[in-house]
Amino acid sequence: MTLSEKLYMLRKQSGLSQEQLAEQLNISRQAISKWESGQAVPETEKLLLLSNYFNVSLDYLLKDEAAPASAPAVSEAERARLLPGLILCIGGCIALILWGLLALFAPSASQRLSQSSVIQIDGSGIFLLLAVAA
Repeated sequence: MTLSEKLYMLRKQSGLSQEQLAEQLNISRQAISKWESGQAVPETEKLLLLSNYFNVSLDYLLKDEAAPASAPAVSEAERARLLPGLILCIGGCIALILWGLLALFAPSASQRLSQSSVIQIDGSGIFLLLAVAA
């Protein structure tokens, strides 16, 4: 896709007429028309204005490529690596929400659950801790 085609496409996607775009960039409508028809090429200063206005890179405007460069796609391997962390995070959020609901609607059950999960280390607890660590 050439520069002229890209300018035309970007302007149309933005829903602007040549005159409206010219007003936005403080240039003449005839300049826009010449750029889109391929009769002329914008100066560097105007290319920078166009790049900033349409939020595209200068590389996209100047190189003959089909689409603007976007963020690289996440590969299947990357997705597979991120999935366990995402599941763990969601599970933790659900557990916190359930704990909060339990504490809100049944405070005594929440306290009993808290007390039952406390580990007291006495002489036998230290032996158990050493056995598990080994």
